[in-house]
Amino acid sequence: MISNEQIQRTCFVALLIFITAAFIWLIRGFLQPIFWAVALSIVFYPAHRRITQRLRDRPNTTAGISVVLVLLVVVIPIIGIVLAVTGEAAALLAQIRGGEFNLAGLFSNLADRLPQVELALQRAGVEPENVTERASSVMATVSGFLANWALQFGQDTLRTMVFFFLMLYLLFFFLKDGETILNRLVHALPLGDNRERKLIARFEEVSRATIKGSLVIGIVQGAIGGVSFALLGIGAPVLWGVLMALLSMVPAVGPMLIWFPAVIILLLSERVVAAIILMLIGAVIISLVDNLLRPILVGRDTRMPDYLIMLSTLGGLTAFGLAGVIIGPIIAAFFLTVWEMAMVEFADIDKA
Repeated sequence: MISNEQIQRTCFVALLIFITAAFIWLIRGFLQPIFWAVALSIVFYPAHRRITQRLRDRPNTTAGISVVLVLLVVVIPIIGIVLAVTGEAAALLAQIRGGEFNLAGLFSNLADRLPQVELALQRAGVEPENVTERASSVMATVSGFLANWALQFGQDTLRTMVFFFLMLYLLFFFLKDGETILNRLVHALPLGDNRERKLIARFEEVSRATIKGSLVIGIVQGAIGGVSFALLGIGAPVLWGVLMALLSMVPAVGPMLIWFPAVIILLLSERVVAAIILMLIGAVIISLVDNLLRPILVGRDTRMPDYLIMLSTLGGLTAFGLAGVIIGPIIAAFFLTVWEMAMVEFADIDKA
């Protein structure tokens, strides 16, 4: 016989699930600024705590100072980089459309000077005309991508500004009331306080390690690549450096997707010395940065093997876009942590 109290509890749980799902659906369009506000609050919370220790009993002031610190360290440099990248992308697009950057012509000149290249392609069953057509198609695709990116960036300016100010607004309250929010979350969830605090601690560890690791590795690899492009006289070095920094989130092969085609283009342009120098910088220095720093900055703090970090990062990028660089490793860390808890629970049951 089902009691009246059980019926009430079941109805209440159903109402709780429904209202929670409805609320998540309501704010689904703002999950990105919420996520980045949470991520930044985790990264900057140690600095915020030091500020709080000096300015006691002034939560609004300390949170405001921390938000200004985020603006100076993160937001303003990103805005400057975005403006520089946009300008270089527009200039590169104009060069492509104006025919100044003709990859098909470069290949034709190389084939004229080195007939053995054309003979080797013919022996391999590849017609030189198809290569030049493919090269032209690639340049048209690149041109179209840059045009669409510039158009979308202009159209999304208002939306980006709204998300930006919403993120800062939420960041202020997450820094100010972070501990209170976590305590209420632990009290509300029915998983057991010890388990909940362990999961929250893992979330903080993985988020902080992934953000700091990805940021440092991206900055170092992008800076090396951009400076190398500038010194070797390759156009739009800031654009290519930023792309290498973003692609560094893909372990092992990310930046190579930029610098290796540049090596090929330098060879086609008969700049052999520059091609060799860039090849050495990319294969030795840029790759070495990833191999040295990623295990130290990401693997050590997340306490996850390198292969799991790579798989979770790639899976996160595929599923969630840029935010997946952090979400993917967090899900993987939760997966390991929950299974560790399960093994302890099952071991206790077997002993009983």
